[in-house]
Amino acid sequence: MKKVLMLLPLMTLAGCQADVSDLQAFIQQVNSTTQVTIEKYPEFSRMPPFEYTGKDKRNPFQRPKRETYEVADTKNVNCPQPDFRRQKQPLERYGIDALQFKGSFDAMGTKWGLVQSSDGGLYKVKPGDFLGLFYGKVTSITPDAIVISEMLPDGTGCWLRKDAKLTKASAAGEQSDV
Repeated sequence: MKKVLMLLPLMTLAGCQADVSDLQAFIQQVNSTTQVTIEKYPEFSRMPPFEYTGKDKRNPFQRPKRETYEVADTKNVNCPQPDFRRQKQPLERYGIDALQFKGSFDAMGTKWGLVQSSDGGLYKVKPGDFLGLFYGKVTSITPDAIVISEMLPDGTGCWLRKDAKLTKASAAGEQSDV
């Protein structure tokens, strides 16, 4: 029985050996009858080198000189400017469109407004507080709205005042002629 068990795998392996002589004959026939033609690569004409003639212009591979990109330090004294030195308040991290007016109340003679930010935080504001990204200052608080005076840059170094309003119905700032 042991001999039969040993003989069975050997016979199986012997049966796996294939006769590949017909395959080799076919490959030889294809190689002898097929002609391969290789085309030559096209010759490219030589391009003349580019010569940079802008000697009076700035070298694009060097940093510009300090005076060419330095912003004018002169401030126009006849136009309003925000106070850049004051410490920013928490609501100045949000745009007005991310704030929502929730209500108002009076406490010890001061009118307060409740403002909710887009991340769910609830804040108290009073006239004179700042909010929004454009130096918005709370100018007045009514039971229905908060009026904010923002300062927007005009591109010439001056800042323009623009009034916006947060109402209970709006989640974003409204334009107003206040």
